[in-house]
Formats: sequence, C-alpha cells, structure tokens
Amino acid sequence: MAMSGTYMTDVPLNGSAEKHYKLWSSETHRIPDTIGHLIQGVILHEGDWDSHGSIKTWKYNLDGKEEEFKERTEIDEEKMAVTMTALDGQVMEELKVYIPNLQFIPESQNACVCKVSVKWEKRTEDSEPAKFYKFLEKMIADSDDHILHNQE
Repeated sequence: MAMSGTYMTDVPLNGSAEKHYKLWSSETHRIPDTIGHLIQGVILHEGDWDSHGSIKTWKYNLDGKEEEFKERTEIDEEKMAVTMTALDGQVMEELKVYIPNLQFIPESQNACVCKVSVKWEKRTEDSEPAKFYKFLEKMIADSDDHILHNQE
C-alpha cells in the first residue's frame, strides 16, 4: 500500500460557484450553521476569516468521536480555490502531510463542480487517509443544501 499520494474527485453542486467559493474562502465561521451535523465549530486564531494565511481550528465529529483540525488557509481568488494545510489535530496524528485543495468551477449559472484534490502522506503503514478525505467530500456535498436555500 502506498505511503503517500493525491486523492482527486469532482463533487457536483447546485448553486453558483461564487457562492460555494465564498462559503469556503471567507465565510467558514458560518459552516457550523450550514453543516452542524458534521462541523460543530470553527475558531479563528490568526488573520481574518477571509485572509490568505489565516489559521483556524475546525471542531468536528468523525465516526462518533469529537476531533479537531488546525489549518492554514491559502486563497486563490482568480481560480476560486481554497487550500487548507493541516498544522495540528487528529489528522496529523495519523498523517505527516494533509493538504486539501477545493476549486469551484462554474458549469452554469446555477451549477458548479468542486474539484477536490488532497495531498497526503502516512505516518505509519496502518494510517488511513481515506476517512479524512471522504469526510471532506461529504462536508462539501452537504453544504450544497445551504447554498440552494440561500440563493439571492
């Protein structure tokens, strides 16, 4: 089994790419209200909610356990992309590297796709990165409902 790799998938979404990008790039403080069944809180440590290089901790529930994910956010306005480099938390107990990138690409006025790419490297052969990137994929898909109900 590989010790490192890149997971890639497309998550089809309803609603505009701009609204999805805005939620994930500058409105992460709203995500617990959006997908509270997955994310219980997002705490800002450095920077602003919408600033490149900001540091945040996400509180979430994975497989019935409360966990945290501390990350540094990089924002690419031109590409409508958000990269979150893992700094600390349970994910870093299992992985040396965990870097998800979300890029929101318009398909029409009311539909887009989120191109998800996650670079990962295991700490040990027993580490399982799939549970973390599959959880991220579910977060993105589940936020779709919120975007649809808040179209202007």
